[in-house]
Amino acid sequence: MIAGVPMILRTYRQCLKAVPASQVTVATDDIRIVDLCSRAGADVVMTSDECLTGTDRVAEAAMARPADYYVNVQGDEPIFDPEDIQGFLAACESDPDRLLMGFCAIGEDDFRNPSIPKVVFRQDGRLLYISRAAIPSTKRHEYRAAWRQVCIYGFPPVELAAFANQKVKGPLEEIEDCETLRYLEMGLDVFGVELSDRSIAVDHPEDVAKVEAALRERAH
Repeated sequence: MIAGVPMILRTYRQCLKAVPASQVTVATDDIRIVDLCSRAGADVVMTSDECLTGTDRVAEAAMARPADYYVNVQGDEPIFDPEDIQGFLAACESDPDRLLMGFCAIGEDDFRNPSIPKVVFRQDGRLLYISRAAIPSTKRHEYRAAWRQVCIYGFPPVELAAFANQKVKGPLEEIEDCETLRYLEMGLDVFGVELSDRSIAVDHPEDVAKVEAALRERAH
């Protein structure tokens, strides 16, 4: 619960501020989420409980929903900025054959946080690596500048299916617990889309207080 509202419903409603309800589907393997979201009028698809990652779940849900590309906003992003969603969709429409992921700049606290995946890119915008470690770092492990993943992804159908067809996590994906690494291990390019830093993922119970504080601040 986030200020009295279930987290998944907050995330769903943020998506509705960016696109019509007909373009939003909740994919889950939990009947409690199915029941909750169905009562709220959401389109919900029940997927297998054997999906290795959220991307595998999107791939399974996509099988019954043909589209030019798919965008995944993760369910633990209850205050995702709708303008960021719209900006990301514009990038998908401009390059529908590219794998895309969101990112933003971070300060030193997030840089040191292992729950937050950090990203580094080539000069042409292609992802070099994503890690829970503090990267990029100096020899003395100093913070100079860093960027984090923002949990929104754009998938062309072919690449989405190829990801799910792997059936097992890649070695680096398994170590880092970052599904984006599976694409890199497959030899595919992932491009970054720079977004705002307004999203706050709920990775731990204490993150609820951060989100509620942000809601109060933004209400004023």
